[in-house]
Amino acid sequence: MIYSHLLRHILPLLFLIILFGACSERDEITGRTEITRWPDGKRGAVSITYDDGNRNQFRYALPVMERLHIPATFYIITGPIAGSAYPGKFIGRPVRNIILESATVPTGNENYFERISAARYLGYKGALAYYDRSAGLFERDKKEAAYRVMDTLYAAIRSRRLKPGTEYSMEISDEKGLSWDSLRAYAARGYEFSSHTVTHTHLAVLDTANIAYELGKSREDIRNHLGRRHTFDAEIPFGIEHPRAMKYALPFYPALRNRMTDPYLKEINRGYKDPPGISDREYVQWQRGPLTATPYTLMQSWVDTVLAHDNIWLVLVFHGIDGLGWEPLTHHTLEAYFRYIRRSEDSLWIATFGDVARYMRERMNTGVLSRLQEDGIVLTLRHSPDTAVYDVPLTLKTYVPESWKHARVIQGGRHITVKVQKDETGNYVLYPVRPGRTPIRLIRQQPSPGKS
Repeated sequence: MIYSHLLRHILPLLFLIILFGACSERDEITGRTEITRWPDGKRGAVSITYDDGNRNQFRYALPVMERLHIPATFYIITGPIAGSAYPGKFIGRPVRNIILESATVPTGNENYFERISAARYLGYKGALAYYDRSAGLFERDKKEAAYRVMDTLYAAIRSRRLKPGTEYSMEISDEKGLSWDSLRAYAARGYEFSSHTVTHTHLAVLDTANIAYELGKSREDIRNHLGRRHTFDAEIPFGIEHPRAMKYALPFYPALRNRMTDPYLKEINRGYKDPPGISDREYVQWQRGPLTATPYTLMQSWVDTVLAHDNIWLVLVFHGIDGLGWEPLTHHTLEAYFRYIRRSEDSLWIATFGDVARYMRERMNTGVLSRLQEDGIVLTLRHSPDTAVYDVPLTLKTYVPESWKHARVIQGGRHITVKVQKDETGNYVLYPVRPGRTPIRLIRQQPSPGKS
């Protein structure tokens, strides 16, 4: 009886010794697991994004990305797209009443947002220039000057110095011809389409009803035509970071290219000159916007900077292509540049803006519990975000016994085999897992007969 009792306790221990090898200092790391900063243990991330959805992006740039198998995010203006349920419109009282009232009541704090919200829908050519100028002044905190521009606009309308008619911004005109049917086909190939509002508006100067329309209806059209996955992130036009615009926009989307509030992320937006390599944050989102005159060597240096560090997310912002749109580049320049990025694909994760943002949040909000069992290692992800939204596979790095050459990874019904690698700490495996609470098992993969 005594021997039987001892055997029941000793045999499992002997099994573990055989499985994991003789005890040593190195064996103490077996089972240690981390979620790598970037998928597959890469050094950095690159997201290629396009603003405004102009037709040359799809006519000339998209075929380049198709040939090179490069994903991208397109921030689209939803109102002008053929088949949209929500075109640009003014939400409020009749504009004629606003025009009449402006003859006796000057523009001020109480009525500015209403008047500038209506400015593009007054029915007169030339009003758009006043709208843009006033918005720019307000965004630079020159409110009194912004009010005077509105007074000048409404006075010009009352005195009939402006001619009746309809005008469109350059961004809306350049998007002409885009349809939801074509976007669905592109989305099926893995491209991301996200909101750039209904009409490419200056969001900070609109009243609350028109802010809600521009944000909510753009999101609704995208959701109805492309699905909820494309409503994760957005870009508020003009790259604005104005507090009033962010106050209303952040609750609408989990992520904005303009601003992300995650404490572990440092943002260096397009107009900033901060060097990205000196931040001690876990992640640095570094936005660069190549313009027509941007030296190609400078564009290359951005990629080289990412490779020289391990925490930089380079977000490239493109607008015009081949003569159409703001600050256009040629598709030949894009092809050369994308090939330059592709040369480092072993070290760079090239992914959509939404997928990189998802991965970072999944990693920073997920813990890993690891325990040794008789037949291997069992891991569980804990406190992970909602997998209905955050569904990008995470890469785990787990240290395994020195005797292992390959490991079999089992999660649910999915089985993959990965090769053991080695670093200064010990032997490890890198492998993708689905976020969520489904346990992951690692077991030693026995060599096939006749193979070592």
